[in-house]
Parts: sequence; C-alpha cells; structure tokens
Amino acid sequence: MEPLTGTSAAAATTAPTATSATPKGTASALSSDFETFLKMLTTQMRNQDPLDPIESADFAVQLATFSSVEQQVQTNELLTGLAAQMATFGMGQIAGWIGLQAEVATPVRLAGEPVALSATVARGADAAELVVTNAQGVIVQRVPIAPQSGPLLWEGRDSAGLPLPEGTYKVTAHSLAKGEIIARHEARLHARIDEARLEGGAVRLVLENGQSVGAEEVLGLRPAAT
Repeated sequence: MEPLTGTSAAAATTAPTATSATPKGTASALSSDFETFLKMLTTQMRNQDPLDPIESADFAVQLATFSSVEQQVQTNELLTGLAAQMATFGMGQIAGWIGLQAEVATPVRLAGEPVALSATVARGADAAELVVTNAQGVIVQRVPIAPQSGPLLWEGRDSAGLPLPEGTYKVTAHSLAKGEIIARHEARLHARIDEARLEGGAVRLVLENGQSVGAEEVLGLRPAAT
C-alpha cells in the first residue's frame, strides 16, 4: 500500500470539515473562543509556581467546564430558533382573530374618540364610579356609573366636559356601599383587532384605536359590532 503524499494527506484531513453540519458562523465563533481558552491555559501553565504546580486534574476540570459552556451556547441558539418558529406558527393561528372584537384588561389608549369598556361592580354595592388615572398615576376623572356590572362608553372628558389629552389611562371601577369602597376592578377594553404582528418573538395585536396588546392579554373574543 502506497503511503499518502503531503497533498493527499492534507486532502484526507480536511475532507470531513467540508461536510460538517455546524453553521459556519457558529463554528468560527466557537473555534475563536477555544483558541482564546487555550492561550489563557498556556499562560496559566507558564506562570504557575514551580514549587507548587497546578495539578493535571485541574486542567481536566477546566477543559470539561469549557466544553459544558460550549454545549450550553449551542443549546441556547437552538432554543432561540425554535421559539421564533413557534411564535410564527402561533401568529398563523391568531390571524383568524383579525376583525373580531377583543376584550382586554389593560390601560386604555385615548385618541379623541369614546372608548367601549365593561365594568365589574361587586355585589352589595349601592353606588359605583369610574376612577381614571393618567400615566403618572394622578387621578384626572371620577365618573358615577350604575351599581351593576356591564358595558359602558367612556367619553374621555373632564368635569368641565373638555376632552382629556390623548394618551394612556388606567380606568378602574370602584364599588361602594354606604360611602365606603368595598371593591376595585380594572375596566376591560373592547376593541376590534386590526392586525397581528410578530415583535421580539412574541405576537402583538394592533387594535382599532392604534393600541398594541399582547395576544396573551386577550380575555375574550366576539364578532365586531356592525
């Protein structure tokens, strides 16, 4: 049997690399990290105390640790890719929600138009009111409502009847009995879903008022009012 020449030996050595399934970018990064690790290990060996050298077992532990970290990096990259694929699949299913009216428990975006809400009033309440706070947590409006749960239309106007500035507001229904607050429930927004988007690996829904909410925030769906 003839010995391999220098050219054929090099070809035999490099052939498996050409068929490697590891992505080029990932392999390059891991190779660079491994070279850095070897340089650090070599420096450590050169500067060790001759009278108290590092045990060979310690080097083995360091190599095993690096290998573990390397595998964890590859696993994280794989999980990130799978998460993106699952989010895309989820958006395909949620596309059927477009055109439906969603019920969402979330701060309300006021954009100059009345907002459809539903309020929850506790049993035993003899009075109720909507308490509206702005993004800074300041109460800007108190509106008396019927002491019963159900839908309502929030006009978004102050006590003088002037429109509140456009922005995001938290609307809470306070249930009262004999003048005392017995319960607080965040009002729920009702709005048509106009669009579904994939943002940062999560599905976001754009409502008719321009507000964006997470798909997981939707509490209910029904046909949009005509």
